[in-house]
Amino acid sequence: MYAPPVQRLITELGKLPGIGQRTAQRLAFHILRAEKEDANALADAIREVKERIRLCEICFNLADEPRCRICQDERRDAGLICVVEEPGDVIPIERTHEYRGRYHVLGGALSPIDGVDPEDLKISELYARVATGTVREVVLATNPTTTGEATALHIAAALRERTPDLAVTRLASGLPVGSDLEYADEVTLGKALVGRRSI
Repeated sequence: MYAPPVQRLITELGKLPGIGQRTAQRLAFHILRAEKEDANALADAIREVKERIRLCEICFNLADEPRCRICQDERRDAGLICVVEEPGDVIPIERTHEYRGRYHVLGGALSPIDGVDPEDLKISELYARVATGTVREVVLATNPTTTGEATALHIAAALRERTPDLAVTRLASGLPVGSDLEYADEVTLGKALVGRRSI
């Protein structure tokens, strides 16, 4: 239907997550209408990110140097490590301005059905960081999904076995601010009850 270069652009854009056929077409036509400089800037940005971005040698977050900016920041608490599944999970935690520790990015979650075992994630590297003796708390901030919970339980059990005096915590879960009890599902409400605290 379209000239081969246009069809190729639509096909490639359609491979992006959350982009269907129609959205890929709209994006392709937007790029065609854009100034040549803008289109080239987009292409250059994609090329640069693929060439320059790598994983931090300490926490496995995204970095353009051997160490990410968070690991380079001496003001961050090196004794506090927040474990997340993906680099994108660091951003919402940083936006809270409540956390001043460091991170450890696993690169996914355990899922034996999908063939993701502990060796496929950066779990042994986490144990090595804890083994240095400088870490006093590990915050497990994996997603509240079946695989995220399984990953958190696996890591917590292994850390308790290896370092019994280490504090291993999990992000609290429960009711979102501004919601009504009548709209909460049983699992969310149950977690809110289990995680209740004195005021």
